Amino acid sequence: MFLTPLVLILSLFVDRALGDPHSRFHPVAMIGSFIGWWGQPLRWSPALQRSAGVVFWIITVVIFTVPFYFFSLYASWFLMLLVGPFLLKICFALRSLEEHAAAVAAATSPDAGREKVQMLVSRDTSALTDEQILSAAYESVAENLNDSIIAPLFYFMIFGLPGAAFYRAANTMDAMLGYTDERVRIGWFSARMDDILSYIPARITGLVLIVYFFFKRRLSPAFRILRRDRRLRPGFNGGIPMSLIAGGTGVMFEKPGKYRIGDPEQQLRVAGPEIISAVRGSTLIFAIVASTASVLWNLLPNI
Repeated sequence: MFLTPLVLILSLFVDRALGDPHSRFHPVAMIGSFIGWWGQPLRWSPALQRSAGVVFWIITVVIFTVPFYFFSLYASWFLMLLVGPFLLKICFALRSLEEHAAAVAAATSPDAGREKVQMLVSRDTSALTDEQILSAAYESVAENLNDSIIAPLFYFMIFGLPGAAFYRAANTMDAMLGYTDERVRIGWFSARMDDILSYIPARITGLVLIVYFFFKRRLSPAFRILRRDRRLRPGFNGGIPMSLIAGGTGVMFEKPGKYRIGDPEQQLRVAGPEIISAVRGSTLIFAIVASTASVLWNLLPNI
């Protein structure tokens, strides 16, 4: 009854204590290396790229998910409580996002900032201003509130560790291949599947942010920017957390030549800690609500 919510809560403590080790032997880094191998468009003829994208998408999620499935199937409750939080932690990243954004904010020169932010985004950073560099970093944090935190935790609460692992593999493929450049054929299926898998979690993330900004007395501007700007970000999902966080913290996220989301009430260098607090607070709200709902659901048959 209490095992799933306990694993969820403990995984947040593991994330806060350990973060993500920078090692090529980290499971996500290893699956990323595999994606990097098969996801090279030049490895396939144009006629085969779409099919290869589908076949290797399936192979990748199976490779990554199967170990989590067998652990969940055979682990005792004690082993699940002991090891489960560490396995769930593999599938989401909160502290790591904060550390990357902090590294960009702490950069001592624009060139250093561009180098740091290139680890978070795929765009060309060579001509970005200081504010645009910070925007790229905090945009990534805002969007990844769903992709890297809420969504994998949501799938864990529904399907256990295999659900979190399945989503993590799918989202990693989209992050590496889901672009409209030379990867458009090999990555089309990854992009579509990520849109589908992220659809419900993105809207749950939006609801959680609305609750957070209600308590912060910033619901009105957050909701106004949500209604006005959420569709400026391409895709079905990323614009929801980005617009709510931009409105709720009073900043503007800008991708030059593509979109401007929010109104610049304050500079991102000033508002950065508020953005991080919004991500932390929303994660905590989701964890509390999801854990409570899990306990109540399991109590229903006994009522």
